[in-house]
Amino acid sequence: MSAIGKAIWFIESHFSSDISLDEIADTAGLSRYHLSRVFGLTTGHSISGYIRGRRLSGAALALINSSSTILEVALDAGYGSHEAFTRAFRERFGMTPDGLRKQGHARNLVLLEPIRMDDTRLPKLDAPRFETRPAMLLAGLAETYACEATQGIPSLWQKFNQHFGHIPGQVGNVAYGVCTQTEGETESFRYMSAAEVTSADDLPEGFTTLKLPQQRYAVFTHRGHISGISATVQQIFGDWLPQSGHQHGGLPDMMERYDDRFDPHTGMGVTEIWIPLKA
Repeated sequence: MSAIGKAIWFIESHFSSDISLDEIADTAGLSRYHLSRVFGLTTGHSISGYIRGRRLSGAALALINSSSTILEVALDAGYGSHEAFTRAFRERFGMTPDGLRKQGHARNLVLLEPIRMDDTRLPKLDAPRFETRPAMLLAGLAETYACEATQGIPSLWQKFNQHFGHIPGQVGNVAYGVCTQTEGETESFRYMSAAEVTSADDLPEGFTTLKLPQQRYAVFTHRGHISGISATVQQIFGDWLPQSGHQHGGLPDMMERYDDRFDPHTGMGVTEIWIPLKA
C-alpha cells in the first residue's frame, strides 16, 4: 500500500476521534509537510479538509438516520458545541443541521465519500540517476498555493514564459519549477517558475530570486503530459523516498527541470524531477 493509501486508511479508521497530523504522518512514513503536499496533489483535498468533510458527511447521514440529538451528533463529529457544529455544517452544505433533519433526506447535499486508492493505476517509476549540482541562482515569478489547489500554476507559467529567453543574465534555455516549504505551514507551498541567471541585476518587475546551494540530487523522469506529474510525485515521496534509505535535503522541496525535450505549448514531453538529498 502506498503512503497515501496508508494515510487514508488511518483517517478512515479514526476520523471520529481526535487525530493529529503527526499520527497520520507516522502511519504513512512521511514528514508532516511531505504528507500534506503529496496528499493534496494526489487527492485534491487538504488533510484537514478531508477529515472535516468526512466528519460532516457522516454527521449529515446521522441526522437523517438516527434519533440522536443534534448536540450528540455534533459531539460525535468532534465539535464541542451546537453552535460550532451548525456553523461548520452550514458552511459546507448551505443549510443547518436542523434544516436537514426536517428535510429528511440528503439527496441535495454533496457528501464526501471515502477516497479509494488504486495503486495499480500509477505509472511505473524508473530508477533515478544521482547528480551533484553546483550552486545556482534562480530568478522568476513565485506564488504560494494550498497543497490541494495547484490549478493556478499553469497561469503562473504563462506569465513567466512571456519573459523566458530574454531575462537579463539568463543561463541556457532550461526552465525550472521550484517548490519550497512555506515556513510554519504544512498545507501550503511556494512555487516558482524560474530560469538560472548570473546575477539579480535588472530583473523584470515582480521577479524574485532563490539561491540554491551545491548539493546532491536524485533525478526522476516524468513522461507524457505535465498534468499527470502529481502521480509521479506521489510515487517519489510516497514510495521511493521512505524506502530508499536516503533523507530529503530540505531546500528545495523539489525542482522540476524543463529542457528541449518538453513542449510548453502542448504540455507534452519529458520533465525531470530533482529531489535534494542529505549528504
